[in-house]
Amino acid sequence: MTEDYPVQWEADVVLSDGGTAHLRPIRRDDAERLRVFYARLSPESIYYRFFSPRPYLTDREVEHFTGVDYDRRVGLIATIGEEMVAVVRYDRLADPPATAEVAFLVEDAHQGRGIGAVLLEHIAAAARERGVRRFVASVLPDNRRMTRVFREAGYQAEQRFEEGVIELVLDLEPTETSMEVMAAREHRAESRSIQRLLFPGSVAVIGASRAEHTVGQTVLRNLLAGDFSGPVYPVHPTATAVAGVRAYASVLEIPDDVDLAVVAVRADAVHEVVEQCAAKGVRGLVVVSSGFGETGPEGRASQEELVRMARAYGMRVVGPNCLGIANTDPEVRLNATLAPTMPGRGPVGFFSQSGALGIAILQRTAERGLGLSTFVSAGNRADVSGNDLMQYWEEDPATKAVLLYLESLGNPRKFARLARRLGRRKPIVAVKSGRSTQGVPIGHAARALTLPDHAVSALFEQAGVIRVEDLSELFDVAQLLAYQPLPAGDRVAIIDNSDSLGLLAQDAATALGLQVRPRIDLGPRADADDYEAGLASALEDDTVDAVVALFTPPTIGGYDLRVPEKILRLAAASPKPVVATYLGSEGMPADLRVTGPDGSAAEGSVPSYPAPEDAVRALAYVIRYAQWRRRPAGDMPDFEGADRRRARTLVEGWLDSGAPVHATPAQAAELLACYGIEVDPGEHEGVPTRIVTMEDPSFGAVVSFGLADETAALLDDRAYRLGPLSDVDAAELIRAIRTAPLLLGHRGADPVRVSALEELVMRVSRLGFDLPEVARLELNPVVANGSGAAVREVTLRLERPLGPRPELGPRRLRGPDTDPPS
Repeated sequence: MTEDYPVQWEADVVLSDGGTAHLRPIRRDDAERLRVFYARLSPESIYYRFFSPRPYLTDREVEHFTGVDYDRRVGLIATIGEEMVAVVRYDRLADPPATAEVAFLVEDAHQGRGIGAVLLEHIAAAARERGVRRFVASVLPDNRRMTRVFREAGYQAEQRFEEGVIELVLDLEPTETSMEVMAAREHRAESRSIQRLLFPGSVAVIGASRAEHTVGQTVLRNLLAGDFSGPVYPVHPTATAVAGVRAYASVLEIPDDVDLAVVAVRADAVHEVVEQCAAKGVRGLVVVSSGFGETGPEGRASQEELVRMARAYGMRVVGPNCLGIANTDPEVRLNATLAPTMPGRGPVGFFSQSGALGIAILQRTAERGLGLSTFVSAGNRADVSGNDLMQYWEEDPATKAVLLYLESLGNPRKFARLARRLGRRKPIVAVKSGRSTQGVPIGHAARALTLPDHAVSALFEQAGVIRVEDLSELFDVAQLLAYQPLPAGDRVAIIDNSDSLGLLAQDAATALGLQVRPRIDLGPRADADDYEAGLASALEDDTVDAVVALFTPPTIGGYDLRVPEKILRLAAASPKPVVATYLGSEGMPADLRVTGPDGSAAEGSVPSYPAPEDAVRALAYVIRYAQWRRRPAGDMPDFEGADRRRARTLVEGWLDSGAPVHATPAQAAELLACYGIEVDPGEHEGVPTRIVTMEDPSFGAVVSFGLADETAALLDDRAYRLGPLSDVDAAELIRAIRTAPLLLGHRGADPVRVSALEELVMRVSRLGFDLPEVARLELNPVVANGSGAAVREVTLRLERPLGPRPELGPRRLRGPDTDPPS
């Protein structure tokens, strides 16, 4: 039994309606808070909880409910602001063992917001930590809402009806269903929280200065110039009007509701503004103010307090130190940014961590004629992150493709999980800066990545993310994905009126591994009819999956002005993508644009690139993405006979002292045997390979594979994937290294039995995923030959992880990282 307050159980959570709440263990000093909470409950809610009328709690009952020991008796409460809005508790039973009785109570005004479901996740995790394996809950038949919370949690459950009461028994061991339920609820809640930010009914600009070129006035004028659909309220301590709009001294003086507040005051005044917004019932904050984490430790502490306060009162925060947010939906027309240029309506969602770069990004987007659905600049990304936006964009019908400019990753494993799911429906294109350092900009609430950059690229590729080199490539790929269909294969036709341009395109396509069909060179005198015939022929050819159309004016004389019309008409009617190098234009030129209702580019528009190589490179990125999307996700083998329970017992026993353990060869072999892996130190002929699984602090279980020789080590020829591996992941991992031909029969050599290597890496990946305490497990060498794969030597290091992996624990918003900024 422990009497220590379990601070690790505290969490900020997003509720089903997009609001936030704070969960924490109950304390003795919550006695008065509990009484006030109880006084707000309806008689019906009290009856459902206690099965009898109970108008108030006695002192003895209050002492019982708040005086828990955090072991045999545990209670968690949900608070919004300073008020308790829900409580859950369990009391361990003497018989049967490892069983506890659980009960909930949610304030009437907050029922239906998903508080019960998230409390169940957290109390179950706390119970498992304390050795409780089953919950028993007694529920009245009429209490359908609470019965549904238990039944829909995804745990294995039994139900019986005795003396007018439903008794439910829940097995608290996480199941595939319970994990899916938790992920689905997380997705809906986080998506809703972003929707609330992007679709406000009203906006207050706090710090709306009367001076020109100030941050507050710039945001205000952009909101007004963008013709925001709702009321805009400037907040200024003394002015009666700003930019011709009536101003208020405080957000509290605004007579109507305020959904979104843009905060543009000094950093030392932001906390007071947050308190006022909380009292006003504001639903979200965009903090463009600087002077927080980017200034050093004091600013970082102030930033963490800003987020804590906002979440405690139900608000999400974009920023601080950000450019702002925008939504081009004609029903909203929100430009709550500092950017003077806002692109038109389009199918692309854009997330940028850099505020300074954001203005240039929006300008270049507009210059290319690329339309946006929504834009979010997160600045220091203290709360709202790219993961939140991916949750929203997955269901957003207005977003066809997602663009990310990333300087850091707060929860890389969650990013990979979300990207893999979103990427099956919508492409994600990302620029990840910091390749040379893997560091984190000062102010960002994130850890520095420890994996080499090429490993991060491999994990992005596994998740289906199109990682490009720079912003130019980001836009090159985006304009193709936004307006053209995905290619069905990698066979490319090239049509040109310049032999030199055609050869450049052909060379680029060949270098990028594309299959080039015989080039259609129309000659320098080609007119519109020639282009029409050549393009129609290529698009009708069953051996062509995509077309590159190149057009440059002749050196002497004019050119046929009907050429772009022919290209556009045929491309718009074809299921195959067409890209162009048209007169050296970049973006979506008017001549090649299908015009939408507001004059912006629409589906079927043909993107143009200044050089043939740029067009082919963008096409190659999209072809690889389309190939990934067509591939099956693969199956996770069950490995019948694997003894996971024994593996867990072994690891717990070896780590009993709490200190890291370098396992003996016998111990390592015993653990591997739990997963059906045999160690055979004898002599074996074949190709020596190396398999490693390690617990990365950012990505969790990561598996790497390569040959076990000096050349592979010198070239760092290692392939990486996130565990656990599917059969498709395993097959790709083995073949991803540059020296893979040595395993596949290079120059007539006997090929190894690759299937044996694939099964081995899947078993190793499962072990690493099941046991986060496996800090590093290295099988080296694994000798592969035609008959199988023999593990000759093993090294194993065990260490207690800093905390549970996020995807294995209950839903929670990311908190301040313990690592110092780097």
